[in-house]
This record gives sequence, C-alpha cells and structure tokens, in this order.
Amino acid sequence: MTVLTVPMAETAVSVTRRARVLRRLRRNPLAVVSFVVLALAAIIALLSPWIAPYSVDQTDFARTFAPPGTPGHVLGTDDLGRDVLSRIMLGARASLQVGLLAVATSLVIGVPLGLAAGYFRAWDAVISRFTDLLLAFPFLIMAVGLAAIRGASLGNAAVAIGIAQIPGVIRVVRSDTLRLKSLDFVAAAVVDGASDLWVLARHILPNATSVILVQATVAIPAAILGEAVLSFLGLGIQPPAPSLGTMLATAQQFAARAPWAAVLPGVVIMGLALAFNVFGDALRDALDPKGDRR
Repeated sequence: MTVLTVPMAETAVSVTRRARVLRRLRRNPLAVVSFVVLALAAIIALLSPWIAPYSVDQTDFARTFAPPGTPGHVLGTDDLGRDVLSRIMLGARASLQVGLLAVATSLVIGVPLGLAAGYFRAWDAVISRFTDLLLAFPFLIMAVGLAAIRGASLGNAAVAIGIAQIPGVIRVVRSDTLRLKSLDFVAAAVVDGASDLWVLARHILPNATSVILVQATVAIPAAILGEAVLSFLGLGIQPPAPSLGTMLATAQQFAARAPWAAVLPGVVIMGLALAFNVFGDALRDALDPKGDRR
C-alpha cells in the first residue's frame, strides 16, 4: 500500500501546486493581458504564411510608401510597395522562432552543466571557468564569427544568441541546485542509498523547474532583441526573407518620408519583449512558495 500511496500523494501535491499557480496568475491583470498578447502573437506567427494578406515579396511600385489606412494595405507599404502588415506578421514569426531556438539551445546545454556544477564539487571549478570563458565573448563577436564561417542565417543567429545565454542559465541552475542540495529531503534520499543521477533527476531537477521556466521567459525577449540587432546589422536573417530587424534597417533611410515603416516593426519588437518580461515576472511570483504567506 505504501508503494501506491506515495505516488498518489505526490500527484495530488503536484495538482494542488498547479492549481495554486494558475489561480495566482488569473488574479494578476498584467499577467492575463501579457498572456493574451503572447497567445495572439503565437497564433498569428503560426498561421502567418496562410493568413497574411499578401506575399512578402509581392511588390507594387505604383503604391510605394502608402500610409497606414490605405485601402488594401492596413499598415501601409514600404519603399518597394510591399505590404507592411504581411511583412510584420512573417517577421514576428521569425523573431519568435529565433527566440525559442536560442532559449532551447541554452537550456539543453546550460541546465545539465548547472546541475553538475551545483551538485558535484569537483566539477564546479571546471564549469565555472567554462562559464567565464563564454562571458568573455559577446554574442556579437560570436555572430560575426558564425556569419563568416557558415553565413548569416536564422539558424546561425539562434545559435549565437543561445550560446551567449548559456552562462546565465548555468549560474541560475547552479545556485538553485546548491540550495536544494542542502535540504533535508535530498539528504534523506542520499542516506537511503539513492545514486547521484537518481537524486538529480528525481529530486533536484523537478524542484528547479520553476526557476528554469522563469529564466526561459526572461531569456526569450532578450533573444528577440538580439535577433533584431543581428538582422539590423546584416548578420541575421537575410533579405528577401522578412525580419523585424531588417525592416528597421531598411526603413531608417526613409524615416522622414515614411516613419511608419520604422515605427511599426519597433512597436512589435517592444510589445513582444514587454509581454514576455511581464509574464515572466508574474510567473516568478506565482511559483514563489512564500506567496501564500504574504
């Protein structure tokens, strides 16, 4: 009976915790608004190849720099007569792709290294020096190197940004691993004869999930901004593929004549980054076990 009861008790605790987190998020108006914004952005990004009004490469030289509100072009056109709305939709899709790929790269590498650094004292010094080495190379230098070796592309931009985010993931996971390692339930598992891998997989990692999730929500907007910077500099997504960064780079020459061509992509970048940051802060507060006692 004990073997059956313990998993059932753990499942009940997990369900209760999820319900508490969802309740806290629903009570936070900013969290709800940011989640709605992110959900709409994700849906539009997924469906943009099919719901965009025009092809991103479709030009109309008779209607260049059409202002927002022009019939057939809700957000106007750019210097080649391309529909700004269609390009923003596909550009947001590319930004979210880079953000998710970069964060996935940093988590796949950073989480195991952070767990090892926090749990195994012998590995801590080696992994810490590796972290310092990565911090010594700004992501722009990595992006330039990758662009020179493999060419500028969405994938290379995601890799460069992901590598730049690995040190932050390692430090956050290492810190939480050190905290969890000192708790009684981990010591009890070790006394019972559990192996190191079992303790890490069964006790440390599940309890560090909340910290990892918060770190991911904070890293995604940084990756989106990084992609915009790289594309603006010509090191990211290459034309004619749409990107919010390349739209800004192109529009800066015509800022006086068609300011909307630069303002609108900038607003989308700012909106995505702000929504992720606000939701990340709300998620961190919702996952805080001390929240019920405040």
